[in-house]
Formats: sequence, structure tokens, C-alpha cells
Amino acid sequence: MRLIQLCILCLSCSINLSSWAAEEGLTLLVYGDSLSASYGIDEEQGWVNLLQIKLHSEELPVNVVNGSVSGETTTGGLVRLPAMLASYQPDILILELGGNDGLRGLPLNLMRENLASMIDLAKANGAEVILAGIQIPPNYGPRYTAPFFETYAALAEQKSLPLVPFLIEGIVQLPELMQNDGIHPRAEAQSMILDNVWPILEPQLESLLKN
Repeated sequence: MRLIQLCILCLSCSINLSSWAAEEGLTLLVYGDSLSASYGIDEEQGWVNLLQIKLHSEELPVNVVNGSVSGETTTGGLVRLPAMLASYQPDILILELGGNDGLRGLPLNLMRENLASMIDLAKANGAEVILAGIQIPPNYGPRYTAPFFETYAALAEQKSLPLVPFLIEGIVQLPELMQNDGIHPRAEAQSMILDNVWPILEPQLESLLKN
């Protein structure tokens, strides 16, 4: 008799867990490099974790997965992406890659092709994509830095994507908010990154949550 009761209890728990899993909400995958991987600061201080806290505080059923890797290029990101999509099945993908391509002076046509391929893969997997733009330091020269930055707006227009024009806009211009390397924002600036992302992300979340 106890065995039967235990089986019924387990079945009930299984059903409840399945129902909870189906109703737990959206999955948002942040897929970037060190700017999103909390480089040089505690993970809890990073803008991606602050985003999860904000979503919880506003009682929005969105689970944030940080798939960012410091030093990642678009080539490495393209290699990793199929497995990440298969594992997490995100509803939204924030694509923040290309900065390391630029810092290494890699060909812009390769970066654009890799970003386009990642966008297509994510869409084919059922994910909405938000593209996050990056600028590289001016010492690389305007013949490289200008078309590099313009790549993001051009891709967003071609693929009909929402665009965060420059992920760390308003931060890199203030040396006191940057780490000693002049590339990565300090912990104090992470909320400003979130402020740059949120106005672009919020309408996408609202649209998906209504459906």
C-alpha cells in the first residue's frame, strides 16, 4: 500500500514539475565576450546578473543564461552557438560579439559573415535576436574603426533586428568608469550598460510575453 502511495506521489510531483517547467517563462541567452562575462569584476556585479535581478524585481518570468566568454571572437562564437541553442532553446538572444575581432584587426567581411550566420542560426532555432554594437579604440584608424562600427547597423537593418547601437555608450568616454586596460568597464558602470540594453530589450520581452 505504501509503495502504491509513493508511486502516486511521485507521479503527482512529476506532473507538477512538468507544469511548472512549461509555465516558467522565457529564456534569454546573452551571447558575448568579456564585456558581458564580467571581466575583472565579480560575476554578481556584471550587467547580465543585474538584468536577471531587474527581471525578478519586476516579476517578469524570464530566465537569463550568460553564454559569454572572455576573449571570444565571432569565429569561436559561431562554433559554439549550435550547442548553446540546443542546450537552452532561448526565446531571445542578445548577440554581443565582434570586439575581439576588431582588437585583433581581423577582416571585417569575416566578422560580418560570422555574425550573419549566428543570427540566421538563432532565428532558425526560433529565437528573437537583438544585436549589440561595439566600437574599438580610435588608434586603429578611421579606415578600420568606422566600417567596423557601421557593420552592426548595416546588419541590423539587413536582418530587421533591434540594435543596441553601442553597448558601453556613455561609459568609455569617462576614464574613471573604465578598468586600467581602458577596454572593460568597472563594476560601477555595469548598471549603465543595463540602461543601454533595457530600452531595446523591454519591447521584445513585452511582445513575447503577450503571446
